[in-house]
Amino acid sequence: MPRILRILNRLNIGGPTYNVAYLSRYLDPSFQTMVLAGNKEPYEGNSDYILKDLGVAFDYVPGMNRSINFRKDMRAYRYIYNMIRTEKPDIVHTHAAKAGVLGRLAAYRSSGRPRAIVHTYHGNVFDGYFSPIKTKIFLSVERYLCSVSSAIVAISEKQKDDLVNKYKIAPAHKVHVIKLGFDLRRFTEQQEEKRAAFRQFYRIGEDEVVIVITGRLTAIKNHSLLIGSLSLIRQQAPELKLKVFVVGDGELLDTIISESRDSGFSVCVPGDDNYDAEIIFTSWRKDIDVINAGADIVALTSLNEGTPVSIIEAQASATAVICTDVGGVKDVVKDGHNGLLTDGTRDVFAGKLKQLITDAELRNELALNGKKTALENYSYTRLVAETENLYRYLLS
Repeated sequence: MPRILRILNRLNIGGPTYNVAYLSRYLDPSFQTMVLAGNKEPYEGNSDYILKDLGVAFDYVPGMNRSINFRKDMRAYRYIYNMIRTEKPDIVHTHAAKAGVLGRLAAYRSSGRPRAIVHTYHGNVFDGYFSPIKTKIFLSVERYLCSVSSAIVAISEKQKDDLVNKYKIAPAHKVHVIKLGFDLRRFTEQQEEKRAAFRQFYRIGEDEVVIVITGRLTAIKNHSLLIGSLSLIRQQAPELKLKVFVVGDGELLDTIISESRDSGFSVCVPGDDNYDAEIIFTSWRKDIDVINAGADIVALTSLNEGTPVSIIEAQASATAVICTDVGGVKDVVKDGHNGLLTDGTRDVFAGKLKQLITDAELRNELALNGKKTALENYSYTRLVAETENLYRYLLS
């Protein structure tokens, strides 16, 4: 029975946790899986419930956090190294940056080196995160780690192209594209009831258009683009009735709240019940299926993105989407067919968002096409089958 050691950066809300959970739960029983995870930051939503709900056991890696800290990182490295030496897995599969560095290094240097080392890039830290010097260092580290890896998993064709041609991290034959997969059933069920309940709770009128943005409140997510675009739209068309929900939390929560108020919007902060406000900050929510059902538009304003989980979930909910054209977004959203793509300038984003707000028929058309895209391409059963095939190929 092949043994898989799966190592995840941290259990925060996002695609990597779902990826690890579904692979660990639904992989063929001929594979035995162990899961290790790092520790989330205090401001991040905890996603350990995703694994627990599926009955996936896991252990935390002491010292493994998102930020770089030599002492803590060495502690985490030793823990992983000893786990590999003791458990002797056939495959070590790491997910996301920190786990990829510590896990692959430990696997390669261990006296009980596994038969295969696999890493999944759920995004990358090469655009928009660090200074040019730090980015150059990280690229050098990644090139070395890819050289000792048996296989690299990219979650989109665009990401593979970036890894192979833009960043020159790995040769094409080593990079396998396996899209993310999700259990999207809850986003398709009882939509009318969920929509009615959500809009009644927040006292939303039938003539109000609801816009939702979901994700960490951090610089790379670029919430300022949405706030600035909404401010411009209000100047151009003050008669439009809009309600905006900011779902998530992060180190920029207070900054984005202040920016919203400075732009003239009334605000409802987490823990308040001022639901008549124009912009409502909800913090992290587990019932994103209910929120999406109640929404008319889901927005993404990121400066960089792997596969946009919030957009796939919105499409499965038959909700229209508008996104900045970055990273792997184009693999999910085809402009004018199942969503709208824009550049990162306020005027262009505001123009397309206004079009979506005022054209209900366009929203409906994009939403129906988006639902078809999500359900046909992002099933967890496909994710599991393709990953099993890769494992069997590597072990053979």
